[in-house]
Amino acid sequence: MIPAEPSRFHASIRGRVQGVGFRAFVVERAIELGLKGWVRNRWDGSVEVVSEGPRPDLEKLLSILRRGPRMANVTAAEVDWEAATGAFTHFYSRSTA
Repeated sequence: MIPAEPSRFHASIRGRVQGVGFRAFVVERAIELGLKGWVRNRWDGSVEVVSEGPRPDLEKLLSILRRGPRMANVTAAEVDWEAATGAFTHFYSRSTA
């Protein structure tokens, strides 16, 4: 079986997504899926996620992002697909921007 070609997405998640453990939730799930990239809160109340890896695993992460952790209430998920750059060595949480 040929491994899936690496891909990348840049997502903005809106709703009740700050103050509910969303970033830690995303880091844990991304690491479980073997993905690389980052997550951070935005000053506008959204959460931003950039992730790279095999497209099927990225699709799984997106499905998880659309649900969020138990205390979250995701109302929108805007996603832009891009070419993978290989810029990341692991998945981590960044400072608010």
